[in-house]
Amino acid sequence: MARGVPGGYRIWDNRARRWWGELYELCPDRLLDELNRAADHSRITALLRFYRAQKR
Repeated sequence: MARGVPGGYRIWDNRARRWWGELYELCPDRLLDELNRAADHSRITALLRFYRAQKR
């Protein structure tokens, strides 16, 4: 599940009950849609890599 936090968005892992991944300053719509709908692990991983590469 993606949640808004001060400064952007973070991913909340309900199973581990902790934040997962990086802080995103901008709202990555495709990533948020995937997290809040089907949550396909391979698709989420691909989107995370894509957005991480854009931050560099």
